[in-house]
Amino acid sequence: MPESHLNGAYYGPSIPPPSKSYHRHGRGSSCNPCSCLFGCLCNCIFQIIFTILIILGVIALVLWLVLRPNKVKFYVTDATLTQFDFSNTNNTLYYDLALNMTIRNPNKRIGIYYDSIEARGMYQGQRFASQNLETFYQGHKNTSNLHPVFKGQNLVLLGDREKSNYNNEKNLGIYELEVKLYMRIRLKIGWIKTHKIKPKIECDFKVPLESSGRSVNFEETRCHLDW
Repeated sequence: MPESHLNGAYYGPSIPPPSKSYHRHGRGSSCNPCSCLFGCLCNCIFQIIFTILIILGVIALVLWLVLRPNKVKFYVTDATLTQFDFSNTNNTLYYDLALNMTIRNPNKRIGIYYDSIEARGMYQGQRFASQNLETFYQGHKNTSNLHPVFKGQNLVLLGDREKSNYNNEKNLGIYELEVKLYMRIRLKIGWIKTHKIKPKIECDFKVPLESSGRSVNFEETRCHLDW
């Protein structure tokens, strides 16, 4: 069939233009070297810290299971008060107080070095006497005794309310006193000795005044231990 009537032109399906590809910087799978390095470093540090915490926790648990530590117990087992006179004229307290105290270490594998012991006699928040006691070592499951003695006179500043409380106790013949023990101790676990620890022991008790050689009963009192 002749094609002269097409005048040399050919009409067919249109050819689509070539597709263009675009590359977006900073997106996709590409990674900034600095940010990747920082992320890896943070992840490693976190894993190391987490591992250390787990190890320390396991060690602490094992030590607790092996040692089974128990609190040391302090008691005032006996107290003798033969003088406790306060003078309003010169604000001086005259006292004579003797105590028997016990320290019970219930632990099977922990010994205690008592490197320093200071006993303070307190009345209504005011210190009237102090004494340094002998140092010692206390073994496992052992009971030790302390014998602080406070005797003498000292300036004690009491307010009107404290003076009124003193007069009431004087009429009853029973005084509310307090002894505080300030210590520096070290724990011994096998061949290991810890650094010095500074516990404070507070003992509140009531003690009757002995007069004319009359014997009185004292109620044993447990002290409060503050680590």
